[in-house]
Order: sequence, then structure tokens, then C-alpha cells
Amino acid sequence: MYHSDRHRRRSIRLKGFDYTQGGAYFITICTHDQECLMGEVLAEEMKLNDFGQIVDEEWKITSNLRPSVELDEYVIMPDHLHGIIILTEQESNAQSRGTLQRAPTIERFGKPTSNSIPTIVRLFKSASTARINKMRNMPGSPFWQRNYYERVIRNERELNAIRQYIYENPQRKWQKDSDRRNKNSRN
Repeated sequence: MYHSDRHRRRSIRLKGFDYTQGGAYFITICTHDQECLMGEVLAEEMKLNDFGQIVDEEWKITSNLRPSVELDEYVIMPDHLHGIIILTEQESNAQSRGTLQRAPTIERFGKPTSNSIPTIVRLFKSASTARINKMRNMPGSPFWQRNYYERVIRNERELNAIRQYIYENPQRKWQKDSDRRNKNSRN
């Protein structure tokens, strides 16, 4: 028996916030089951495999497809992507004109538009998954987890701290994995 109250996904978005509003957003997207599918960290540097290369290409295409989107610092890790998306004022307040490649419908975060963070992430995930699944001959298989994490960046200090966090991510990941390997080798 299906109980809609038990199966409803909880929204992680700020209640009442307009995600088409100009500003900076910190995005984290994890692979399905947090599998390490996009490469590995070697000597504190991320080495992308073929799937990671596709993710990198599709992330960069995002700003080419949407003049109101600027991409800032980002890093692709074995099991996740961290990135900063900046929606510029020039088109972020444009009237709603429906979602690209998707019929406009009402969702919990409001009416989707091509200039909203949820739609930008959804289309990025869809495009990268389609290319990766074609390469691995696994049509319809999930590559990304169902949701993603986003944070509205509120000021320059926070923006710079997040940039530093993203930049240092491969070093932290490598150190954490190295510490885990050393601990396991002693046991």
C-alpha cells in the first residue's frame, strides 16, 4: 500500500526563496550510492576518467546554453561534484517561459523555469547521465543521486571560503583516504 506522506521527498530548498534570483549558489551533486565513478585522487590531484571527462564537459556547457549562468570554481571528485553557479541579474528576473526540454508544471519549489537552479541542475544531470549511460551501455540506469545540495551564498566572505573549500577538496580527500589506508594497514 502506498502512503504519500511516507514516500514524499523532503525539500532541501529554502522555503519561499526564488531560485531564479540573481546571486551565487554552492552546489554539490553526488553519484548514485556515492560510487566512485568519475576518477581518482592521486598525489592530491583529481584524475578524471572518461565519465569524469563527460561530467566536466557537460558542466562547462551549462554556461554556454544559458547566458544568465556563470560558472565559478568547481571540482569533480570520484563520487561528487562541487561547484558555484552564479545567476546574473540580466536574465534571472525574466518572465517564466517554461523549462527547456520539459513541460512547465507546478512543483514544490514553484513554477520551473529555464533560469532556475533546480532546472539547471536537473538538465545538467540528465545530459551527463544520458552520455555516460550510452558509453557504458546501461540505458535508464541512475548515475546521480536523486537530489542535490545547494546553499545560497550570502556575501563575498562566504563566496571566498567556499571557493577555497572547493579548491582544497582533492587534497582533503587524498589525505582522508591516505589516513584510512594507513590505519587499516596497522590493523
